[in-house]
Amino acid sequence: MLVIGVDEAGRGPLVGSVVAAAVAFPPGFRIDGLTDSKKLSEKKREALYNQITRECYWSFAQSNSNEIDQINILEATMLAMKKAVEQLMLLLEDNSQTISVLVDGNRCPDIENCRAIIKGDLTEPVISAASIIAKVTRDRQMIALDQEYPEYGFAKHKGYGTRAHLEALANFGPIQGQHRFTFAPVKKLIRP
Repeated sequence: MLVIGVDEAGRGPLVGSVVAAAVAFPPGFRIDGLTDSKKLSEKKREALYNQITRECYWSFAQSNSNEIDQINILEATMLAMKKAVEQLMLLLEDNSQTISVLVDGNRCPDIENCRAIIKGDLTEPVISAASIIAKVTRDRQMIALDQEYPEYGFAKHKGYGTRAHLEALANFGPIQGQHRFTFAPVKKLIRP
């Protein structure tokens, strides 16, 4: 049986995509130091990301801020997770084996043989690996967005509603196509 781990990054921020990753370990794969990506230093996350992307099967998918505003963050997250698993299935060499999908959290996307595990990124290494792929991918997107819009400080706060981000929003307004206009701190700024 092949086990696929799934996790996301970016549900809480006010800007950018929610990113979901799916990871499957090859037979006999071992890796030390896997845990919830938020509990790792950036340096350790990057090192694990490099090893996972080099030695494992993986994919990621995302729902952008427009999709989040249209269908809500939970549905956008489920959609990104489903897409990540579907993409990974296309990469796997042997689709004839039974597949089990383990998702971090309390809800599964519309996928067969799926089980949600609360705090699964702490207990299931394959979910921890997906957590790392999702977080590093999303953090890199925020660093790239920071290059385009340095006045917002995205490289530091990664789009979360920190005081610095809220002050930048008040001073410069939300960025069309990037900020999540249905999220309360952004919505408050665009009322007529």
